Amino acid sequence: MSTNKRKVLAIVMAGGEGSRLHPLTAERSKPSVPFGARYRIVDFVLSNLVNSGIHAIYLLVQYKSQSLIEHVRKAWVLPPMLPETFITIVPPQMRMGQKWFQGTADAVYQNINLIKQHKPDLVVVFGADHIYRMDIRQMIDFHVKRGAQSSVAALPVPLKDAGGFGCIDADADCRVRGFMEKPKDPPPMPDRPTHAYASMGNYLFNTDVLVDALEACRDIPGSDFGKHVLPMLRDRGGLYAYDFDQNRIPGVRDYEDTHYWRDVGTLDAYFEAHMDVLGMQPTFNVFNAHWPIFSSNYQGPVAKFQDTWLDHSIVSAGCLLDGARIKNSILRREVVVEPGAEIEDCIIMDYVVVKKGARLRRAIVDRYNVIGEGERVGYDTVHDRAHHHVTESGIVVMGEASQYDLARTSFGENH
Repeated sequence: MSTNKRKVLAIVMAGGEGSRLHPLTAERSKPSVPFGARYRIVDFVLSNLVNSGIHAIYLLVQYKSQSLIEHVRKAWVLPPMLPETFITIVPPQMRMGQKWFQGTADAVYQNINLIKQHKPDLVVVFGADHIYRMDIRQMIDFHVKRGAQSSVAALPVPLKDAGGFGCIDADADCRVRGFMEKPKDPPPMPDRPTHAYASMGNYLFNTDVLVDALEACRDIPGSDFGKHVLPMLRDRGGLYAYDFDQNRIPGVRDYEDTHYWRDVGTLDAYFEAHMDVLGMQPTFNVFNAHWPIFSSNYQGPVAKFQDTWLDHSIVSAGCLLDGARIKNSILRREVVVEPGAEIEDCIIMDYVVVKKGARLRRAIVDRYNVIGEGERVGYDTVHDRAHHHVTESGIVVMGEASQYDLARTSFGENH
């Protein structure tokens, strides 16, 4: 059976609490955290699946899921005429007792009925926490060619950096021999001794193998793919590591990191990933007509500029900038920046108002905030720590404010 004829079901693990992204996750789950000028983190895995021709997708949610549910409802409606074309939100059903999802494998096991009902040939289980492009069909081709029972996507990383990842020990044929969680001495790749394989948290299974493994692990408290399922499948044989460096995406420019993948699980990593999309030759160019990243449509006005100096930045629709200076920053939709305000090295989310003469530097400002007239953010560490969250690298983070308390000036109201 050719790869494109195989029936594939996708299960996306989108229930992440994202505690290390707090306060951005105070009101939303990690996959629904905004990214770039118009996306959510979850949009990247969903776009990869859809672009790869995988249109049967269950999205498992748990923590603070309403924001994610609303986003998927607005942004991810697939044609309903075909019964096997869908993106369906699946909260904990508690079919097997009064308990929430206790681990990644437990979450899938609690929904094993969906797999049995759908009867796919293959099941992909992917996370929803990363920024990347991936043609999953190529991983499926690798899986079928190897005669694998299960495969895990593996990212080559320099040995000096691999200690921060869950690492995979694989032989020259890519058969997995072992797993190590953040090892001091990562096992080098067989054909690339300067690098090690890091698990990307993306898995591919023959359906019968997955169902058997989930049922074998059902009595393990908090059963997890990385800790329980994959080691068991390794011992049985047939578990392979798919080298992400072999994945090819059309339309990627020469100046880009051709195999860009970032875990944006911390505020500092989240900030740095945003810096990667800026400039005329970004490390990761979000615009790629051959492999688009889809998201919700915005029906509001275009951005307006007046007497504004703007450099190395991205400004989304509906923004109103008057007499401002903005450098090396991302402004999401309907941001208002009043005369004399300065913004540098910042991520400014939807519906923020920056009033006259305010100055912001190295800050992440969540939506609905009002930066007061003449206010300084990112210039006095002692003051910032007393009023806001500040990361280890000094990024000031302001959590989401209440939209009901947003006191827009007449400047903003006229917008």
